[in-house]
Amino acid sequence: MTDFTLRPLTVPERKYTYAQSSQLQGQTGNIGYLRGDFGSSGDQFYTTWFDTRPQWKSDEFKRDLDDVINALRSEEYGLLQSRSQMVRYGRENKESEMQGAYTTEFGFRADTEKYVFVLRCNPTRGDYNFYCLCYVKEWLDKHIEEANRDIRFIDSAYRTLFTIKDGESIVITRFDGEKLILPCTYIDDCHVCIGNSAYHICEFAEMQERSGNTYVPGTPKISAEIGTYEINQIPAIADVDYCFRSYAEAKGKLQNADYQRSYAGMFAKENSLEHLWTKHNSDHRPFARRMRSLSVSDVVLLTQAGKKTAYYADTFGFQDVSEFLAQQRVQKKHRERGEAR
Repeated sequence: MTDFTLRPLTVPERKYTYAQSSQLQGQTGNIGYLRGDFGSSGDQFYTTWFDTRPQWKSDEFKRDLDDVINALRSEEYGLLQSRSQMVRYGRENKESEMQGAYTTEFGFRADTEKYVFVLRCNPTRGDYNFYCLCYVKEWLDKHIEEANRDIRFIDSAYRTLFTIKDGESIVITRFDGEKLILPCTYIDDCHVCIGNSAYHICEFAEMQERSGNTYVPGTPKISAEIGTYEINQIPAIADVDYCFRSYAEAKGKLQNADYQRSYAGMFAKENSLEHLWTKHNSDHRPFARRMRSLSVSDVVLLTQAGKKTAYYADTFGFQDVSEFLAQQRVQKKHRERGEAR
């Protein structure tokens, strides 16, 4: 009989009871998982095995898995003996309680010398009653330790934007305004699982840049590390006499209503308006087919540390145009009043 220890899962360990991306499966040494239920009577025992990395399913692993599952079915533990015994054992170990999709579940970790068996138990009739995810112990523990590091989000030039803790979420705001809230899981220093997809952190940054999306922590942080920008341009068909003109010619005529929002992106603290000018005048600039290059008379809106500023692209450099923001606020109030009516 294989010796093992059994204890409730810690909070950081709970996420390892759920399906993972292929890359995360490899990082954690996930061999596969056993799914089971107690049938209609509550004391039957049906299981199905699913391979993740069959090449790691050694005879030693099979022996450990069989011994652990059989022990948990015995009267000594009772965790996998029946639905009623699962409830009893879970309630006796209050620290194992964790919130599932629709009910309270119980989470446990069984350790043998080389393997870890992570159990998520749901005593609800008509549902699968347990999932046992199986890991190579050394790899899982190494990943849990490394996951204490922050997940880093960057722009396409590898400039750091912000960091979040493993398991926290980000909010992606698409160019059309739709918002997506996605949980993030640490893979390693350069890879992250966002939602159900794994990315290199630069690959993710480049994808969002191409789409005109912005992304910030799910729990807002007013920090100098987090910044976004928008480019506003006068439409090509608009009859505006200061289009492509210097700020001296536009001063006193500038109207927010003459512009349309053309692009949105991330703005690192090391970035500058001059960098934006270069970026949006390059051959490989984002939205190249949807907007013209950054030009004289365009207005760039920056949001940094929760503060907004506006700048007019002049013939040389940029000019602060606070009036643009004031007009924007007035227009927003008018829209809100109109909707209220």
